[in-house]
Amino acid sequence: MVTGLVLLKLMPGKEKQTLARLKALSSVVHMSAVFGRWDLVIDMETDDLPMLSNIVVHEIRSIPGVLTTETLVTTSI
Repeated sequence: MVTGLVLLKLMPGKEKQTLARLKALSSVVHMSAVFGRWDLVIDMETDDLPMLSNIVVHEIRSIPGVLTTETLVTTSI
């Protein structure tokens, strides 16, 4: 199991539609709206790192309203 945090910058005015599409992804465990450089933080869980990368690059980044992402792979300490 691989977990990651995906930081997203969203397009103003498209937030509702974008959030609906993101919530539909089965790998999304939790979402938090934040203030500052990023607009949203998504907690994700996938089977492996290639799957996490594939979902971010091919699914999340293709959602209308997602401007930028940054992915942080997490580990328990």
